[in-house]
Amino acid sequence: MGHLTRRDLNASRERLRDQVAHALRAALISGELRPGAVYSAPTLAEDFGISATPVREAMLDLAREGLVEPVRNKGFRVTEVDERDLDQYAEIRALIEIPTVGRVTRTADRADLEALRPVAEEIVRAAREHDLIGYLEADRRFHLSLLGLAGNERLVETVGDLRKRSRLYGLNALDERGALIPSAEEHLELLDLMLAGDAKGAEKCMARHLGHVRSLWATSDAARSAR
Repeated sequence: MGHLTRRDLNASRERLRDQVAHALRAALISGELRPGAVYSAPTLAEDFGISATPVREAMLDLAREGLVEPVRNKGFRVTEVDERDLDQYAEIRALIEIPTVGRVTRTADRADLEALRPVAEEIVRAAREHDLIGYLEADRRFHLSLLGLAGNERLVETVGDLRKRSRLYGLNALDERGALIPSAEEHLELLDLMLAGDAKGAEKCMARHLGHVRSLWATSDAARSAR
């Protein structure tokens, strides 16, 4: 490696690990860290201009998220996601999230739903500003908070794990084409349907949203293969 874009990391020891993890996620999104490639903590640390310890700790955090995997005596390999993986992730999410959205629409307090509007607006704003890390974080908060209104913690954990394993796929290419904005705006549409008490409409919107996300992955993969 040895060629990561230099990022200024000025933080206390307690926060340095988090800042490194944040920078590594950004490198994953941009494609600086390539799927299937192996990177060592000392080499990455040279790019950051810091010691290897916080980099190694940050990589272990990413390993727990399923984004990289340790390779004995070499470093960490960036996890590859193939079409089969993406199909399976999308199918499981649809089986869980579509009916759950319908149930939450029928049972949730309207004030709890309305409280998610600022997060939905944050998703749209991040997409328009090309803030990919901000987009991912806001999108995660919205979906998991929405599912949390169903009152099933294990359900939220399951979807959270699926999201971790697929969330970075093709995002940079999608952003460059402006394809993230329509997907981002679907969060506001979904919320409006739920607030109106339209459970069937909300389920259809969620199905379309998840299908939209999967089709964006496929489009991104085809574009990358054509290069």
